[in-house]
Formats: sequence, structure tokens, C-alpha cells
Amino acid sequence: MEKVTDVVMVRGEAELFERTAHLFATATEISCAARDLHTWSVAHPSAPEREQSVRGMTVRKIYLPGVLFDPALAGHLRFMAASGARIRITEREINETILLDRRIAIVAGDRVGGVRGYTVVSSPELVQGIQSLFEAAWHGATDLESYQARFAELGAREILEQLASGCKDETAARALGVGLRTYRRRVAELMELLGATSRFQAGARAREAGLL
Repeated sequence: MEKVTDVVMVRGEAELFERTAHLFATATEISCAARDLHTWSVAHPSAPEREQSVRGMTVRKIYLPGVLFDPALAGHLRFMAASGARIRITEREINETILLDRRIAIVAGDRVGGVRGYTVVSSPELVQGIQSLFEAAWHGATDLESYQARFAELGAREILEQLASGCKDETAARALGVGLRTYRRRVAELMELLGATSRFQAGARAREAGLL
């Protein structure tokens, strides 16, 4: 992309790819934050190119938990992790962003008329600020493997469904085949995992993350 200004607005992934493809091709460090795998499809190469695109690079990606409940997306995450990408999961709201070599930042905007806008930033000061936001999100997120293991251990999806149904703890515990104290302990641990201070907040965050 020929530099005309420190901030460039583009419309749609076709234009984004046209302007930044060579940056992705030569980048040695990519940091990505997204709600799912669809926001940055421009950054996901076709299958024959995937492994080569990750090997020899520093790749860090943060996603919301909802990606774990789509088999196709979860499979892609496992493939990327096996190829060397570091992946973390966060329940917190994130700014959908890609950083290339700490020199270029691409920030996803809203959809207008079905087309999403993107802002490409090359100003060192602005990129540094965006990088700092990513680093804060990264340090507050949980490693993919650890998150999956903890979620499975708690039976989190089943607990969330019981909480969403509004049934009493005794009824929920019987439905899950666990004791009342065990159920309440797991609810408390799930709330901690989601960073929630109440059951209502846990439900809200689970919905925002696509878990319900």
C-alpha cells in the first residue's frame, strides 16, 4: 500500500485485501483480535497455504468463546495452534483489530449497507496505542487449551443452559446429576471464569460471547 496518509479508510474485504495483501505476505508478526473467524477472512489463507503462512512467524490471536461451539471454527483454531499460532480466549469485549509487525494496524468498523468498513493505520503513535490495547487484552485472556479444558471440566454449557432456564438450584443439580453443593460450586467457578459478579451478569456475558 503506497502511503498517502497515516489513516486510510477502506470499504469491504476486497479493497482491504487489495491494499494490504503484500503486508500480510511479508509480515513476520501478526496480532489479531476478533469476535469470530469471519471478521478477518482476508487474514485466513486457503488450506494449502495455512501451515506455510504460520511457520516461522509470531502469530497471536484472541477470540470470544463462541468460536469454540462451532465445530468448523474450533477445528480451524486447533489447526492454527498446531501450526504454531498462539491462541487465547477472552470473555471481555474486544476491539476487532489486526497488527502487522507493530507497524500497521487494521481496525474493523461497522457494516453499512452490508459492507464492512476498515481503517488502516500507519501512524507510529496511533499504532503504539492500539498495540497497547491488544497487549492488555492478551494478558487478560486465557490460553485456548486451558480454557477448553476448564470449560469442559465445569460442564459450562450445561450449567449456562440451566441458569438460562431460570430453574432452582435443586432442580438444576438433579438435571445434571450432581449434588447441590457441587452445582453451586461449579456455578461460582463459572462466574469467575466469565469474570462475572452475579448470575445475571454471567448470563449476559455468555450471551454476548455467543455461548447461549
